[in-house]
Amino acid sequence: MSTETLLTTPLNALHRELSAKMVPFAGYDMPVQYPLGVLKEHLHVRNAAGLFDVSHMGQIRVSGPNVAAELEKLMPQDVIGLPENRQRYGLLTNEQGGILDDLMFANCGDDFLLIVNAACKRQDFAWLKQHLPADIKMEMLEDQGLLALQGPQARQVLSRLAPETATMIFMDTADCMIGGISCWLSCSGYTGEDGFEISVAPEQTEALARLLLAEPEVEFIGLGARDSLRLEAGLCLYGHDMDETISPISANLLWSISKARRPDGVRSGGYPGDSFISSQLANGVTEKRVLLDVEGKAPVREGAEIVTTSGETVGRVTSGGFGPSIGRPIVMAYVATAALNSDESLFASVRGKQLPVTLRKTPFVEQRYYRG
Repeated sequence: MSTETLLTTPLNALHRELSAKMVPFAGYDMPVQYPLGVLKEHLHVRNAAGLFDVSHMGQIRVSGPNVAAELEKLMPQDVIGLPENRQRYGLLTNEQGGILDDLMFANCGDDFLLIVNAACKRQDFAWLKQHLPADIKMEMLEDQGLLALQGPQARQVLSRLAPETATMIFMDTADCMIGGISCWLSCSGYTGEDGFEISVAPEQTEALARLLLAEPEVEFIGLGARDSLRLEAGLCLYGHDMDETISPISANLLWSISKARRPDGVRSGGYPGDSFISSQLANGVTEKRVLLDVEGKAPVREGAEIVTTSGETVGRVTSGGFGPSIGRPIVMAYVATAALNSDESLFASVRGKQLPVTLRKTPFVEQRYYRG
């Protein structure tokens, strides 16, 4: 895609002013790194506070009669029971039980705000429009800014500018003023660190970014470090670690299916693909998304095969790279459950070499969300 046809966020000029390396991503001209470099950007987020431009994400406002109940018909999550000023992770599923997109949804009182993936936002909007009743109003917040402030010092930075944010816990949401700028924010993020995502009007986005960057703890962070940060935290990337052919059970996202919506729950089923997903809950799946430790220093990239000692292919890497926080390769993969349940050794096949891998039960770095 040529630069002439790429969409831009409200911060495009600021990225260029700060000498960001720009790349096409989900149809947008986006910063992959700044002069600091991906490695140092990554470590800065783990140790201080990083600011991300995620304005390419879709922000969809949904309102109308019984809106929570209507949204719940399209997701295996508890929407009805979500309190006001709280947010939850959700999945849009198709009739085959596959994941159309993963998203965040927030109860804003009079309406719900959905934050969806950039590459999926148009099709998500169309899907919702098709499946929600005609009296449900939907609005795509075109060009709305979205900034993510992440890291162990993000809270002290933001609380200097908006004191009421100091006591917010993971998945709280609020309307607030930051340096005189009206914002909506959630206590959440995509790095495994404490932090906030801040929605702001297009014309105020650059002013807010400059205000946050003026704080000594804050550096601008690009998409390169965003990817390694989320992988270390064990978080999925849509289109890589899950898609419309993969169910929430295979994706190891059972935790996201609310107990009220499971087969024995008080509001079980009723969403697209529920019978298929319920069958998998009862009978198991043939493969599952897992995290793998890699022996040695050689990187294992997306697409690499996972094989047994005998050379049988039993899986595939969907995300892989170097974990700057731990100084070694990190891998997310789908592996046959039979292989996971056996005692046979597993290897990643990389350029003709078999690198030993072992199943990991927890993320590569501890998730440090603030829960009060």
